[in-house]
Amino acid sequence: MSDKRILVVEDNDFVRMQIVKFLEDDGYVVVEATQGGDALQQMDSEEMDMAIVDLRMEPVDGFEFIRAIRGKNIQIPVILATGDNSPDILEQATTWDVGSVLIKPIEKDRLLKTVERTFKIWERRSS
Repeated sequence: MSDKRILVVEDNDFVRMQIVKFLEDDGYVVVEATQGGDALQQMDSEEMDMAIVDLRMEPVDGFEFIRAIRGKNIQIPVILATGDNSPDILEQATTWDVGSVLIKPIEKDRLLKTVERTFKIWERRSS
């Protein structure tokens, strides 16, 4: 069992519930938010080990969320979830120190491997 806390920010209920189930089944503690503004409030009140964030949300999208937490010097790994794999998104993800970009639809094995790999990379960077 992991005691790592992961914030899942996704406005699509089905996709969010699927991601949460996959993570909880693997032993992670999961906190949910349906949009970026709520997620920022969660980050202010609770310590998280990672955030998995949908790119396309209203009114606060994924990159606005990431810019806000980086602006508060919150240094946790972020996985960006999106159905869009344009080079612009990958370039912006690099600019804002996104750990990984996960292309939708989200598959369980790919999600869990991405989370594990992103934690390992982040831990190596921090030590």
